[in-house]
Amino acid sequence: MRTAEYPAPERVLLHLSDTHLRAAGSRLFDAVDARDRLARALAVIAASGITPDGIVFTGDLVDLGEEDAYRELRELVEPFAAALNTRVFWVMGNHDDRAHFRRQLLDEPHDATSAPIDRVEELDGLRLVTLDSSVPGAHHGEVTDAQLRWLADVLATPAPLGTILAMHHPPVPSVLPLAASVELRDQARLAAVLRGTDVRAIIAGHLHYSTFATFAGVPVSVASSTCYAQDLTVPVGGSRPQDGAQAFNLVHIYDDTVVHSVVAVDAPAVLEHIDPAEAQRRLAQAGVAAQAVAPRVSPQRHAPPTEPIPVFR
Repeated sequence: MRTAEYPAPERVLLHLSDTHLRAAGSRLFDAVDARDRLARALAVIAASGITPDGIVFTGDLVDLGEEDAYRELRELVEPFAAALNTRVFWVMGNHDDRAHFRRQLLDEPHDATSAPIDRVEELDGLRLVTLDSSVPGAHHGEVTDAQLRWLADVLATPAPLGTILAMHHPPVPSVLPLAASVELRDQARLAAVLRGTDVRAIIAGHLHYSTFATFAGVPVSVASSTCYAQDLTVPVGGSRPQDGAQAFNLVHIYDDTVVHSVVAVDAPAVLEHIDPAEAQRRLAQAGVAAQAVAPRVSPQRHAPPTEPIPVFR
C-alpha cells in the first residue's frame, strides 16, 4: 500500500462573495431574489457535509447598504455557521455601508468610527487579514497609505501557517473591459507591501465570475457571486449579467500549497454517486492507504457537528 502524494489539508475555508441581499423582498434587476440564491448555496454546502474552519464573505454583502438587509443576511448565515461549528468573516465591498456593516455584523455602537474596516483573525495558526478596499460613495477600490502601513506592520511577523488576505476588489486584470471603471486603483502600492511576505493567497470577489491570477508573486482567487454572474460569452467589449452560473469557492490549505476550487450552486444532472465507503474500497483496490484521505482529526480542529445540518431557505 502507498499513501497519497498529499496529506489531508491543514485548514479549509468556504469562500463566498457578492451576495447582494436587499431588504423587504426587493429583487435585483426586478428578477433575482438574492436571499433565495444565497439560501440555495448554503443548502448545497450543508448537503455536502463539509466542515470548514471558516466562512469568508468577500464583500458586496448587501446591494443598497440597507440596515435591514444586513439583519436578514446575519439571520440566514449565522445559524448555518453554528450548525457547522465554524466562524464567519465579513469583508466590506463597494455596495456595503460601513456604519450599517459595523452595527449589524460586528455589533459595534451606533457612533463607531467610519474608518475602513480592516481586521486580523487567526484560525489555529492560519492568519486571515480582511482588508477594506471600499471607497464611500464610489464603486472603484482604493487602499489608503494608513492601511498599507497597518498591513505592512501586521505582515512583518510571519504566522505559523501563513496568511490569507481577503478583500473585495481583486488586484487582477478583468476580461470585461467595463470593469476597468470599478477596479482597484494604484495596485503597485499594495504589491510593494505584499511582495516577500507570508501571504499565501489573496481571495476576492467583485467581478461576478471566477478567475485566477498572480499579484506580487501571490496567487489570487476571485469567487463568483451567489446572486447573479457575468456571462463571459457576451460579444467582446460588452457586459451581460445572467441569472445563472452562481458559484462559491472551496479553499484547501496544505503545508506547501493552497488549492482553490469553484463549486457551481446548480450542478448538472448527476451521472454517478460514489459514497464514502465505496470510495475507500476503490482506494484500497488501487493500493492507496485509506487513511491518506480520511477526515482530518486535530485537537485544534473544530469538532464536526453532531446534529443534522438544517437546510436554509
